[in-house]
Amino acid sequence: MTELTAERLLLAYAQGVFPMAESATDAHLYWFDPPERGILPVGGVHVSRSMRRCLRHSGWHASVNRDFLGVIAGCADRPETWINAPLVDLYMQLHRMGHAHSLEIYEGDTLVGGTYGISLGAAFFGESMFSRRTNASKAALIWMSHHLRRSGFTLWDTQYGTSHLASMGGQVISRQEYRRKLAMAIRRPADFAAHALPGIQPLLQDMTHTS
Repeated sequence: MTELTAERLLLAYAQGVFPMAESATDAHLYWFDPPERGILPVGGVHVSRSMRRCLRHSGWHASVNRDFLGVIAGCADRPETWINAPLVDLYMQLHRMGHAHSLEIYEGDTLVGGTYGISLGAAFFGESMFSRRTNASKAALIWMSHHLRRSGFTLWDTQYGTSHLASMGGQVISRQEYRRKLAMAIRRPADFAAHALPGIQPLLQDMTHTS
């Protein structure tokens, strides 16, 4: 069996295929190419009034690539996870190559939520998210939506659709439509690390102007 390298993993993402493990203790990886694909609107996630109030009073702040491994650990810290040690190693390789990124939500100096994913051209493949405070994962998606738009991304892949993602504007599209969007996105330039994240007030103002 051919060893899965970070370079081969990127080639798989470019074709719309992604790996997952059955559990953290299973060393094997399995490939997935679902007939329907979840996506979120870049720069256009829905933010409810209650979530706006939550952000205003949260005192949270966000960063990118400050604690990539900590975000992965937070995402894997649940009774059942598809993130195993071989995947973590591949993600860390991609992070060093500039193709894997995290977004952290902090309360003071405490990491309370976040999300991470893979970038290829103007496509961002969201992998997972976590929350140690109510709504912290939603906050991560809101900041990520702003950041991806500002950084030039055109496709935000969430692999599968969920009710949580649907409440924020997530859609489910066919494999054929997804691959069409993917083929266009990976040929376009984007730079995830080009911009710092705004504070809460500028973020809310930007959301108002772009909604």
